Amino acid sequence: MKVTQAYRYALDPTRDQVQALLSHCGAARFTFNWALATVKAALSQREAEKTYTIATEWLTEVPWNLYALRRAWNLAKDQVAPWWRENSKEAYNSGLDGVARALRNFSDSRSGRRAGKTVGFPRFKSKHRAVLSCRFTTGVIRIQTDRRQVTLPRLGTIRLHESARKLARRIQAGTARILSATVSVRGERWHVAFTVEIERAPRVPAHPGTVIGVDLGVTSLAVLSDGEVIANPKHHQAAQRRLRRCNKQLARRHGPRTSGGGRRPPSRRWHKARKALSKVHAHLAAQRRDSLHKLTTRLARTYGTIVAEDLHVAGMLRNRRLARAIADTGMAEIRRQLTYKTTWNGGKLILADRWYPSSKTCSACGTVKAKLALAERTFTCTACSRSLDRDLNAARNLAALAADVAQSCGETQNARRGAVSPGNNARHAPMKREPRPKHSSRGTLPPQGESYPDHAHIRARIG
Repeated sequence: MKVTQAYRYALDPTRDQVQALLSHCGAARFTFNWALATVKAALSQREAEKTYTIATEWLTEVPWNLYALRRAWNLAKDQVAPWWRENSKEAYNSGLDGVARALRNFSDSRSGRRAGKTVGFPRFKSKHRAVLSCRFTTGVIRIQTDRRQVTLPRLGTIRLHESARKLARRIQAGTARILSATVSVRGERWHVAFTVEIERAPRVPAHPGTVIGVDLGVTSLAVLSDGEVIANPKHHQAAQRRLRRCNKQLARRHGPRTSGGGRRPPSRRWHKARKALSKVHAHLAAQRRDSLHKLTTRLARTYGTIVAEDLHVAGMLRNRRLARAIADTGMAEIRRQLTYKTTWNGGKLILADRWYPSSKTCSACGTVKAKLALAERTFTCTACSRSLDRDLNAARNLAALAADVAQSCGETQNARRGAVSPGNNARHAPMKREPRPKHSSRGTLPPQGESYPDHAHIRARIG
């Protein structure tokens, strides 16, 4: 089967190449802000046209998709950016594509075509806070024969910190094709991520007929229904001392902000302290990413059916006492990785409903407790007097849920991409939330390339 996969490598650029990378990423940010300002100016002009014209067609065209934004940029680039020839055209296209994607997500969210949290109108990118990145889709993008260097448009050949032999072997075998390359900087280190279309050979898990329930938590990262307990590495807690020291050191330096809120040139020691802090955060993120990938890969390659919970992680983070510990586990990332890794390895992932009482239900008799405090780490059934670990009981209930799914004509999803009905033990079924009705005074956003009947609601959101 063909899948789209990313390969990410650390770069080892020279000083001149670092300046070229910074120039390309800065050009992408500049183009993003210019395109967004153009869209907002066109929307403001249309609002003004309402006061003096009754024409059936608008006089001002709003560039809302990538094609219109690119056409407007080609007409104005000599005036707004006379230095545009210094960088690859892909740098400017990255900024335009970012605005087009943001506007499309905003339109789909407003019209109900996009599930999940409501997406707001795009905002300008700050020079001091935005992530530096640039995407290349055309031109010379290849891995050199020594597998330790990559070639990118206008940037030339850049050395890698590690060997790219895995991707190079697939390209030589004809089972992979590079679609794009994105350069970015994290923790003062540059990376290149290749988006690759790969032909993956069919795989079968080591135990295709085995069903495993996975209960995620804070005390233990995961508890499996077979009794295995996966310890929580607690990377953030282990790095607290270093983070505290770096933050205090950064606060003592002459930073870019004054006590009155103004800006000033930061000192060299402030830049040095900021780089040290960013390196600690990058190392912490790499440790967490590595442990989660190892866990999800082992589960997907071992078990044929994995049952997990559809946790509301954003709501759990509102608990200020547990927010740091919950964020350190990466529960949402575990679910995301299991979603595609089970497909790659020939397995199946079943998500229990968010309201399924896996912790309150007895795994032996099915009795559901009315209340179960978070401090109660041992589950004791009031009906059959069974007593076992709370997380193990929840994992076994999740594993038993696979049988209910098999009897209910397969796995389905509701309008909000919710899971199947978890069976007779569920107290709540997934709510089907249809798109909210459109108010007549607000108007609606059209598909790409079409004109708008009204922009009052957009102006109200962007000021």
